[in-house]
Amino acid sequence: MAHSRLGIVLSTATDAPPRELMDIGKLAEDQGYEAVLVNEGRGDALACAEAIALATSTIKVGTNIANIYYRHAFLTAMTAQTIAELSEGRLILGLGMSHRPLLEAMGIEMNNPRQYLGEYTQTIKGILCGESGSGFFEARACAYEVPILLAALTTASAEVGGREADGIMPFLAGRDYLEQLVSATKSAAKDVGKDPQSMDCIMSIPTFVSEDNDAAMSAARHNLAFFAGLPNYRLQWRRCGFEDEMTGAEAAWENSDRRAAASAISDKMVEQVCIYGPPGQCREQIEAFRQAGAAMPVLAVSPVNEQRLDATRKAIKLLAP
Repeated sequence: MAHSRLGIVLSTATDAPPRELMDIGKLAEDQGYEAVLVNEGRGDALACAEAIALATSTIKVGTNIANIYYRHAFLTAMTAQTIAELSEGRLILGLGMSHRPLLEAMGIEMNNPRQYLGEYTQTIKGILCGESGSGFFEARACAYEVPILLAALTTASAEVGGREADGIMPFLAGRDYLEQLVSATKSAAKDVGKDPQSMDCIMSIPTFVSEDNDAAMSAARHNLAFFAGLPNYRLQWRRCGFEDEMTGAEAAWENSDRRAAASAISDKMVEQVCIYGPPGQCREQIEAFRQAGAAMPVLAVSPVNEQRLDATRKAIKLLAP
């Protein structure tokens, strides 16, 4: 049933070797999860997704998200086709624009990113359908459909997901704001003649599983404080109604004080953005995200006084669908 869709997202920002991600992907498959996705930090999300695909047989694999500025669209499409065919149609391709400060630090210019995301998606779709290139580089149609979902922090980005892709992959949106993103996606899809109900919403949600509710809340605050150091997320959270929290967090980051930034994060913000606490409470929160529009919640597990990978394995078992 679609109602019970649940996924896991793994991070290349950790020090876990690819084989460890493969093992965790197999565990998620054995526990009945629909998908295991990989985000792009210090590693290659598409390469890790391919490794997990080779270690599994039924679970969907993919990216949440792959950075469009790291790869030419032709390479992204060819890699996606390779993974889709190796996995016999299990690939979900999540794409996004990343963040201006991070890209500029690498010498990458970020001009008209929303327009570029739309054009990039069009190019990939054309290649996967065999409708692009010529001569030696003439595209061969992929044997499997590859759903493409786009990162969406704003309603404008969600509209790109509705027009050009198969849906959206929000991250760190409050549940109340999520409804606006989903509505914008469906409306844009309808405007270009698509069935709005066909639009998917796969949402990565920071997850902190612990019988100690206070410790879980503290870990969540510390995690959100990190993301509050990035302008795009501060803007999103202001749109979600957390103006005071972001004013405090921004001031704290001016002094590189993550602890002060965490202190600025309110209980209400944690409740709107995260899954946290004992397993039963976490399950209730997962359902609340579903009701707000997350067709497939994806658990982005962070530790609560333990090692990250241990926490991930524990959460996979405790929250299995």
